[in-house]
Amino acid sequence: MNLDPPLKSGLPGAGMDTTMVNGMRLLLSGATLLTLFVDPESAGNLSKVTWLIFSAYTLHSLLLYVLALLGVTLPQDMLLYWLDVGWYALIVFSTTRHSNLFFLFFFFAILTSSFQRGFEEGARITLASAGLFAATALLGETEVELSRLMLRTTFLLALGYMIAYWGGSAITQRSHLALLRDVSLLSNPRFGVEQTINSVLEKTRSYFNGRSCLLVMQDKGQAHWSLRSTLCTGKEVVNTHAILNNEAASPLLGFPPDKIVLYNQPLFSWLPWMGGARVLDTDSGRWLRHEAVAGASLAELLEAHSFISAPLPLRNGKGRLYLVSATSLSKTDALFLSHIGAQAFPVIENIDLLDRLASQAASREREKIARDLHDTAIQPYIGLRHGLAALRNEAGADNPLLPALEKLIGMSGQVIADLRSYARTFKNGLVQSEPELLLALRRQASQIREFYGIDIVLQVEGELHINDRLAAEVFQIVNEGMSNIRKHTSARHGIITLACIRGALHISINNECAATHVPDFLPDSLAERAAALGGGARVTHNTLGHTSVQIEIPI
Repeated sequence: MNLDPPLKSGLPGAGMDTTMVNGMRLLLSGATLLTLFVDPESAGNLSKVTWLIFSAYTLHSLLLYVLALLGVTLPQDMLLYWLDVGWYALIVFSTTRHSNLFFLFFFFAILTSSFQRGFEEGARITLASAGLFAATALLGETEVELSRLMLRTTFLLALGYMIAYWGGSAITQRSHLALLRDVSLLSNPRFGVEQTINSVLEKTRSYFNGRSCLLVMQDKGQAHWSLRSTLCTGKEVVNTHAILNNEAASPLLGFPPDKIVLYNQPLFSWLPWMGGARVLDTDSGRWLRHEAVAGASLAELLEAHSFISAPLPLRNGKGRLYLVSATSLSKTDALFLSHIGAQAFPVIENIDLLDRLASQAASREREKIARDLHDTAIQPYIGLRHGLAALRNEAGADNPLLPALEKLIGMSGQVIADLRSYARTFKNGLVQSEPELLLALRRQASQIREFYGIDIVLQVEGELHINDRLAAEVFQIVNEGMSNIRKHTSARHGIITLACIRGALHISINNECAATHVPDFLPDSLAERAAALGGGARVTHNTLGHTSVQIEIPI
């Protein structure tokens, strides 16, 4: 696995790094050209070719620096590193004396490539620099001092390797911190336990570029195990959840419960010591060989070339986290996987506890709400209906208010029926064939249609993967959107669309608009609710005279 991702231009500080590197390149090239004027003897016998190479490299550095200042997109930094190596090889070759110090320029390319691209790129630049320095010095010298050439080449290789190693370590630590930050942000009670676990598993799998990530857990006092997995099929990512008994879960529990595990398939069957399963002894800090059969059998079951596993520090249960890969994994990978588990899963355990407490509190509140509905809401409506019925009976057959009274009696009867349905649902905890959010929104749209004559259609694209906490917020947002159509427009038709797309909930509130010109107006209440959930809102208009409020909320 490559633990040295490049520093992307979109990251904070990437543009500043590019400008600084180009500035330092210009400083070095300019100082070198100035040295030729001040002390020509330092470069040996100068020729027109030597002046041309030094001048061209200075102009090359100046151009890159100016383009960076202007914000012009430059070629890939990896290409610039190799161009630098080529320039330095020409400089060494043209100066004709390998005793000069111009070979130190190679360290500039090694430094920039190592600290921006990581160990692998830095090591490649180091090898190329050492090889080109030795070759150009041999070709350009008439009298070669092999001892000095070997010493400088070895110095370039050794110091270059150290720079590449430390540069790769810095990038690795930076990427580790970025992932731990993302995992912390994902561990949010608003997303719920299932969504949080799936997101953490997918983030972990994607970071290690693994084929799958598995989580096996058992709550304290439970006889079964819960297995969650995130699998990349090449075209899509599939999340699964299954319940296992002890026998089915035993292959995943064959390692010591408190040990970090690393398994790599041996390169050759006759070299078993080059791979196999190893566990970390926390006391000595050494990786000890584990039973070969256990690691090989689990690798065969998971169809893995390699895997790493770490125990989870749970208070009310136990479990293990697995990362399966088609390429070799390292001890550093295994240690970092344990850090991910230690960072995310205690928080997830707290979220689960909060959900359980909330569910128990909701169960107790349901009976109270049912009683309150009957005493404070249903009874007054029943009295209102009786009063309206009495007025209707007193009115004559030719009374013009009779149709209105009949309509009010029907509306009050519908509200009483809805309240009684709510009371039964709260009291008994009935399971609806459709999510409660959609049922509530459809009831709201139906009432607006009947009371105000505005036809609002509710559309759902795909499945809504949101928890109860977020559903309550979504209900308020959509209800506010319906109210805005009624209060602030003359529209008689509207369409509300809900869809979960690429990790976000998209809400579209559309209504017809008769005005030829509609000013840009974003309802403050909708924008504030969306912002509080980590999302945003915007208003769009189309040529058909329709206005649409687009809301996106990350889930």
